[in-house]
Amino acid sequence: MKALSVRQPWAWAIVSGHKTIENRSWQTTYRGPLLIHAGRTFDPVGYERLLGIAKRLRFEVPSAAELARGGVVGRVNLVEIVTNAPRNDPWFVGPFGWRLAHARKHRFRPLEGTLKLFNVDGS
Repeated sequence: MKALSVRQPWAWAIVSGHKTIENRSWQTTYRGPLLIHAGRTFDPVGYERLLGIAKRLRFEVPSAAELARGGVVGRVNLVEIVTNAPRNDPWFVGPFGWRLAHARKHRFRPLEGTLKLFNVDGS
């Protein structure tokens, strides 16, 4: 199965079903199921931004210490890639927005990630 490594807290926001667009500087022709891998790197600026979005949209965010890193945390379906979104969409910053659907959390599975899409056996 294909996987995408995403820094925390964004990986949590995706598999929790809150973040429906993942921003990338590149496109892919792939569409379908996609494992979300939480990278080892934490994004502190992104965490503050997520807290602001969560306050506005009224959902709770776990503490930074609670966010698993270095493994698969869930799965989504990549349904399309967009180059713009409605103005009030808090998730799209571009240039390419990977529109995600059907988010599901998984039990944490330690795994080394890599750049771009990568294959995971036994998913």
